[in-house]
Amino acid sequence: MLKERMTPEEIAHLTGYSRQTINKWVRKEGWETSPRPGVQGGKARLVHVNDRVREFIRSAQRAANGAATVHPASNSFDSLLLTLAKEMTDAERQQLTSLLLREGISGLLQRLGIRS
Repeated sequence: MLKERMTPEEIAHLTGYSRQTINKWVRKEGWETSPRPGVQGGKARLVHVNDRVREFIRSAQRAANGAATVHPASNSFDSLLLTLAKEMTDAERQQLTSLLLREGISGLLQRLGIRS
């Protein structure tokens, strides 16, 4: 059950990510936070669980459940790419899609230094 405000540790436990990863997402996605009562120093925060945070938690839980069903034989490059795509934010997927459409595979490989 999701609360109105949760610590990064609680979200990490629900999603399978580390507390540090959750804190990175808080900063990167601009999630609303407030100081955690009773903790001095100003770094302890509570994340306001709004629709964006709920969707992140649901998405991470689906990815974790899906990852648990992957068989070792299916650890192909295709599976890896699909897993990476599922873990990207919508904005990241849109940027990657735009890059691939604009530059194609050759352009991507050139940017990665794989092809000159």
